Amino acid sequence: MKLSWLQIIRLGLVQMCLGAVVVLTTSTLNRLMVVELALPALVPGLLVALHYGIQITRPNWGFRSDTRGNRTMFIILGMAALSAGAFLAAFGVVIIPAQPVAGLVLSGLAYALIGVGVGASGTSLLALLATATEPRRRAAAATITWLMMIFGIAVTAGTVGHFLNPYTPLLLLEIVGIVTLGAVGLTLLAVWGIERRVIAEREADPAPFRQGLAQIWAEPQSRAFTLFVFLSMSAYFMQELILEPYAGMVFGFDVGQSTQLSGAQNGGVFLGMLAVGIAATGLRIGTLRQWVVAGCVGSAMALCVIAGLGQLGLGLLVPAVITLGFFNGMFAVAAIGSMMALAGQGRGAREGTRMGLWGAAQAVAAGFGGLLGAASVDLFRLWLPANTAFGLVFLAEAVLFLVAALIALRVIDGARGGRDPRPQAIAIPGE
Repeated sequence: MKLSWLQIIRLGLVQMCLGAVVVLTTSTLNRLMVVELALPALVPGLLVALHYGIQITRPNWGFRSDTRGNRTMFIILGMAALSAGAFLAAFGVVIIPAQPVAGLVLSGLAYALIGVGVGASGTSLLALLATATEPRRRAAAATITWLMMIFGIAVTAGTVGHFLNPYTPLLLLEIVGIVTLGAVGLTLLAVWGIERRVIAEREADPAPFRQGLAQIWAEPQSRAFTLFVFLSMSAYFMQELILEPYAGMVFGFDVGQSTQLSGAQNGGVFLGMLAVGIAATGLRIGTLRQWVVAGCVGSAMALCVIAGLGQLGLGLLVPAVITLGFFNGMFAVAAIGSMMALAGQGRGAREGTRMGLWGAAQAVAAGFGGLLGAASVDLFRLWLPANTAFGLVFLAEAVLFLVAALIALRVIDGARGGRDPRPQAIAIPGE
């Protein structure tokens, strides 16, 4: 049996919980450390980078869920670890004013635990979706789960911001405690009983982790898709730290306008994701490969327009950024759907390991892309005007998206909805 629409929505609730808890650490606690505690912005930046870096363990979590045959346990325990890490991170913020060293050490341990929790829960969730979703429903499943994650992020950020005013340390701990306990409880209810209904019992694979990962890395398709994920996600995240400064320095946007620009971009992402889900699954228009390539090429074109507007001084940044968000959302959902399809191809019982490998590539790209974009702008501004410096970085992102599109044409299956995820779907040389 495969996942029903209701079961896909239930698993989407887990993704919503992941987004809701993570946004507490990347948004709310980040602001408290920089503004209320007057810490250098580098401190929360390094903590967030730590949580991304820890996610290089994703292949290990995926392999464990493959070989032990109980993804539900890893989803629940991962969410518990993530929630515990988020609460400890909030407690670290609370004690930093009185005990700075202890507070920062606790924060470091907390963000490491957050990385472990996201890796264990998120990888196992995607592996479960990959193995139990019908090929024709993959685009819709990716759309549903990612839109629910965005919903969780948006609602949590807005609600917590409202109830945390005026800020007190005790109120912070109460709110974070409610969110994290709620996330664990909702995850338990959402995943309970799904796995045993949709997946037959699998034979355990006694191979050690290094051997299992080597087997996956020996597959040309897995290696090529890992490169695609890294390049495309590096391009995706390169603009994350520089778009709002670009709007302020080059177009004269104030703080409020820059924040609205970010909201407009996320609105475009939402529409792009929704469009692919409806078109690919509901209307059966296009293949996942075509949507991935269209998203990458469209993102590249939008970045070229954004770069050109700065040179020409035209005040059309907002519609250009919405367009960028639309194509980003289109690419992201189609790429996740393709990931689900490819996870089951090659050596059997390795869906989680493949998802972990690609999840680790995405996490590393997220940290690398953001830092590379910001550092490149700072470097170029030493010799060039601000509009030219930002423009060169946007053009570099566009080139990365185009290279990723070329790789996608070669590695992603062109069949509508992706291939049926059976081990014999692709022949691996030497096996």
